[in-house]
Amino acid sequence: MARLSDEIFEHGPDPENPGWRHWNLKDQTLFNGAVMGKLITRVDDDGKARLRMFPERRHENLQGIVHGAVTLSLIDISLFTTMHTIGSGNAGPSVTLELSTQFVGAGQVDRPLDAVCEIVRETGSMVFVRGAVEQDDHIVASFSGIVKKMKRRATP
Repeated sequence: MARLSDEIFEHGPDPENPGWRHWNLKDQTLFNGAVMGKLITRVDDDGKARLRMFPERRHENLQGIVHGAVTLSLIDISLFTTMHTIGSGNAGPSVTLELSTQFVGAGQVDRPLDAVCEIVRETGSMVFVRGAVEQDDHIVASFSGIVKKMKRRATP
């Protein structure tokens, strides 16, 4: 399976945040850039993968908190970040098979929102991930997900 291509993906060091790396598609018109904005990632001292987003007004719902769909998107993207940073190193091509999420708090737009993940098990074709979305010491959601590693189709 192929690794994420440097031609389409930016995952180098983030000079604005020492110890963090970019997690962004170079084509900012695709979902990650167009909807989520800047994403950065790192591996914490405990070995867990962390994906951070920087909520903005466009991420708010009518209650003035981070929209649940934004939180779900952060979680989904974090599954692949986790595969890439603490798993086999291969996050593409893959698809989310299952995502179970429990919202337990509200995300605020005034500070970073992090998805913190660990791999429960990785096989040759599947990755089982669990984690939590955190904002400082506040838990916004807990989740588990299953990702299917896909084989690239041969081009005729």
